[in-house]
Amino acid sequence: MIAALPDAGIFALFAAAGLAILVLGTRITGLADRIADRTGLGEAVVGGIVLGAATSLSGTVVSVTAALEGAPELAFANGIGGIAAQTAFLALADVIHRKANLEHSAAEATNLFQGALLMALLALPLVAWLAPEVTIGRVHPVSVLLIGVYCVGAITTRAVRETPMWTPVETADTRTDIPEESRSRRGAMALIGTFALLVALLGVAGYVVAQTGSALSARFGLSQTVVGALMTAVVTSLPELVTTVAAVRRGAMQLAVGGIIGGNTFDTLFLSLSDIAYRDGSLYHAVGQGAYFWLAVGMLMTAVLLIGLILRERRGPFMIGWESLIMLVVYGAAVGLQVWIG
Repeated sequence: MIAALPDAGIFALFAAAGLAILVLGTRITGLADRIADRTGLGEAVVGGIVLGAATSLSGTVVSVTAALEGAPELAFANGIGGIAAQTAFLALADVIHRKANLEHSAAEATNLFQGALLMALLALPLVAWLAPEVTIGRVHPVSVLLIGVYCVGAITTRAVRETPMWTPVETADTRTDIPEESRSRRGAMALIGTFALLVALLGVAGYVVAQTGSALSARFGLSQTVVGALMTAVVTSLPELVTTVAAVRRGAMQLAVGGIIGGNTFDTLFLSLSDIAYRDGSLYHAVGQGAYFWLAVGMLMTAVLLIGLILRERRGPFMIGWESLIMLVVYGAAVGLQVWIG
């Protein structure tokens, strides 16, 4: 039905869905911060797991829908392109946080752990692509492994939060996670209920983005990689941009960094779910080098982020950290190259 609409109608639906994702993402941020305080789980854990998964739902819907409709490049590029875009958003948040380098202020063991976990999860699809094509029930074993590694990582993340084996050196610019509200089971359940409703609406908006993105690809002859990495990935990543900026302004630095890294970690599961939905064999072997180009970009930007989290530079060029500048340059160069090659 969407494919039959005129060009203006498709663009209008795409923009409306993007706006809905933007508004819902803003509301979800405040709820996540309050849930972290009410439950005592902490900003880094809630940001990395709960908020990361919630804001990624619209992107999940896009990738799974694309895979079901036989568009593997769009499904793959949407998930991986979102990881690169969201990491760049963290650099933009560093621009807003003028007091010190964001990665310095958000020192937290769980963010380091999840960053390393993300690198491992990004490496697995590359291994699948380079290895012979093997499927069990038309699903590649790496898809199952991705889910298993993510689940183990989520459990370990909380253990790292509760019993860290090291703690960062605190400075005047370090912002620690201090709960602002007392724990209340009743209050927490109400917050979680509202949170769940908003997440469901995000899923609906994601479905609209998937349908309009596919229609735009077919209508204008754009490659699925371009549409996935530069259009649907950016639009469905808007909640991460909103939540990151809002968290920085609230002073919730661990929530800001944890939300991006956690969202990126969850986004790797797009590939597992898309591979399950794709019925023509292994998703990892159905896409070309263009899609894996964005996987390499995501790994590079994550590595730079991890280095920044470890070095904890207080000041850098233009009042941001060197790692933020490098991430913006890498992402900008990748976008330029993608546009040039089509």
